[in-house]
Parts: sequence; structure tokens; C-alpha cells
Amino acid sequence: MVLAGALCGQRAAAQLPDVTVTQHPQVQAPTESAPTLFPHTTEGRFWLSGQANFIWQANPSFSAEYSGPKSFQSRYNKALGRVITGYAGVRLGRSTEVLVDGEEAEGLGLSGVVGLGGFSDLDAVKDPTLTAAPYLARVLVHQVFGLGQEKQEADRGPLSTFSETPERRVDLRAGKIAITDFFDTNAVGSDSHLQFMNWAIDQNGAFDFPSDPRGYTWGVEAEYQSKPWGARFAEALEAGPQNGGPLVWNLHRANTTDVEVETHRGVWKKQPGIVRLLGWVNHANMGDYQYAIDQYLAGKTKTPDIDAHPLQVTRKYGFGVNMEQSLTDTVTLYGRFGWNNGRTESWSFAEIDQTVSGGVGVLGHMWRRNNDRAGLAFASNGISSVHAKYLALGGAGMLLGDGGLRYGRENLTETYYTAHLWRGFYAGPDVQTFVNPGYNTARGPVVVASFRVHVEL
Repeated sequence: MVLAGALCGQRAAAQLPDVTVTQHPQVQAPTESAPTLFPHTTEGRFWLSGQANFIWQANPSFSAEYSGPKSFQSRYNKALGRVITGYAGVRLGRSTEVLVDGEEAEGLGLSGVVGLGGFSDLDAVKDPTLTAAPYLARVLVHQVFGLGQEKQEADRGPLSTFSETPERRVDLRAGKIAITDFFDTNAVGSDSHLQFMNWAIDQNGAFDFPSDPRGYTWGVEAEYQSKPWGARFAEALEAGPQNGGPLVWNLHRANTTDVEVETHRGVWKKQPGIVRLLGWVNHANMGDYQYAIDQYLAGKTKTPDIDAHPLQVTRKYGFGVNMEQSLTDTVTLYGRFGWNNGRTESWSFAEIDQTVSGGVGVLGHMWRRNNDRAGLAFASNGISSVHAKYLALGGAGMLLGDGGLRYGRENLTETYYTAHLWRGFYAGPDVQTFVNPGYNTARGPVVVASFRVHVEL
């Protein structure tokens, strides 16, 4: 997955953690276990696995009345990126485990990962200063507190070594984590390994979740789960003093709070489903679009500059709705809605202030390809009026800056097919279309074609 941020004053986008998400056991169809290259044990104290994901993307030339320093390139361009991850875990007792992951990522995205609200590749790395050297992705302690005698089976995987958990429980996690491992997950759209690739389809594009340039943060997460409902809370470090920079350990200067409540019952009672409600608030050294505009109109800056402000602590907040609903054992619908206040600078993820997305995921059982899967989805992204005015006056944001803006919502579609080749090998195409890329009616439309090869170890 990809994080948009800034490093040493230079805008950047970097690698977000990429892991197959373990969902609540009620929604089975879109998260059916995928075959792996090597067999994994269903019991035991230890877990060891890995993955490798390769995505090639290209776009043909398209119409653009003008372009700026952070425009999506209107000429033909291509990109190839990879993410390789090793997962390890050990259970220290019946209810305690330690998880450690190492990762390696390389490959700049199309146009240097600028010019789109919902960028086309969750695996893309933008910042050229991030080397391909392996790095520590996660290291966390997970403690489970059972609240009853009833047990349920659990899928062992990268985020848990437990094969059985209490049906009603409290989970505590602390360490180096990825917020998106636990918040805003979705069985149809959360996994760039085998599903969609676009930021605004695999994530809530308006959710400005915290992370360092590699996509991780240090924090604590507490979660309650029961058969009818669940809830989770996290407190974590934010980046600063510029977005994408080193994490700020002084919580008075920067921090994030995330809360999510979910009901394990969909909108159609005859089939399983989940509805999640998300709320979040970030504090960091974020700029204010109106302040940047006022400074420009007063002649204090040559163009509106979101970074031209004293060291400060400002607030950005938002909410989201996330649902998944099985129609049959092989067909599942999903949808998301997200909003943030849109006045404060886009800081950690995408330049999206409002988003609505939805789609369908299908397993290959119906055409006798049991381990294949396919999907079709759309997203419509927008920005606030003050954010749009800032860009129209020539300002540049974290990912956008055409030198001007004729505003229109960015509308995109994505479809993919992932074929199981042999054991843990998968491959398949993906096509995305963008109308008003970067919210600019003077540019586009543009088509992005992709091909993915994935290995599940």
C-alpha cells in the first residue's frame, strides 16, 4: 500500500504496509484462503511466511490543456515496482504473541506518484531517497484477554499466530504497527496482492491515517470483539515537522486518535455482512489552506504556499463508513464513504477531502477456477472549496499542482482479474480509468493499464 507524505521539506509518497487482511469470520467469500508456495501449519507456536508483489503500470498519452510541476504526465509513461515482505511470529503463551516483519520495496510510481487524488498503485514508492535496502516493518506485542468460555476458530496468518481465540475478548497491541492493518479493512477492497490497486478503492481516500515515510507508526491499539459487534481504539505517533518526516515522539506536538465501531450484521439479513463506522483526529504541524491563500493575496508569497507558516499544532479530523455484504458464497458487494474537514493540509495519505466508492468482488468458483478472483469498482473523489481555490491560484499540495485548476470531481473505475497459476503463484491484468485526473476538467481522461504478478510463500 502507499502513503503520501513529505520528507525533509520535499513532498513524497512512500510504501505502505502490504498484507493480506484477516477479516471477521462471518464474511468468508472474498477472503477465502489462497494457496501458498509452501504449506503452513494450522497449529503451533511459530509462524513464518512471506510474499512478493510485482506491479507494472503504463498510461498512454492523453489530452491536457496545461500541466504543472505536480501534474500526472500527459505523455506515455510506465513504472514497475515491487514489495517483498517476510512475516514471523511466536506465541509466548496461550494469550501472548510477538510479531516481527521485514520488508523491501523499490520502484517509483507513474509520474512520480503525483497528479491524481486516488493514485493508481498502492505499492508505488515515490521518494527516490528511500533505498531498496530491507527495513523493519512491524514489531508488536499482542495480548488477548478472554471474556468468556466460548471459543472460535481463527485463521493463522501474518497478523496472528492463534488458531483459536475467545469469541468475546479484548485484544491489546503495542509497538510498530500499521494503522490500516486494523482500521478501515474490507474483505473486497483492502489487498493489493490479489484485489484492487487504487488508493481510493482499497482505502478510504479521505482517511489521513498516520505513518512514517515507509507507512508505519509506533502506537497502541485496543480492540473489543464479540459475535454481534466490535470496537477498536488506537493512539499513535504522527509525522513531522513536515509531513512524511520522522515521527514526532512528543505527543503534545503531534499525535493521532482513531476509533472504529463495527456491527457483524449486514444490510441483508439472509447473508453475512459488516458495517464499520470510523472517526479520527490528527494533530501535527499542518498548514491551513485559507492562511496560505491570505499570505499570497497579501503579497507575502509568490504563489500560495501551504508550508509557509510558523511551527504550529493544527488539527485535522474526519469520519468514514465502510460496509461489505455477501450476496452469495462467491459474490460480495462493498462500499465506503469518507470525509475530512478539508481546511487543514493533506498530511499523510492522499489529497482527498471527500470520497465515495463501491464495487463487487467475485471468486472463481462459478466458472470452475476456484482460486481465481475478479472485481469491478468505482470511486468519486472531491476536495473542499478552499482546497480547490488554493490549487486554482497556483498552489501545490502534497500530490497535486497543475499551476491552476478548473475544478471537477475526480471519477475513476477499476477492474481486475487475478488468476491462480500454480501453488502460490498468481498473475493478472488491471485497468483503471480517470475522468478529471487531479480534479482538473482541463486534463484527461486517462487510462492506466496494469499487470500484476504475486507470489504467496
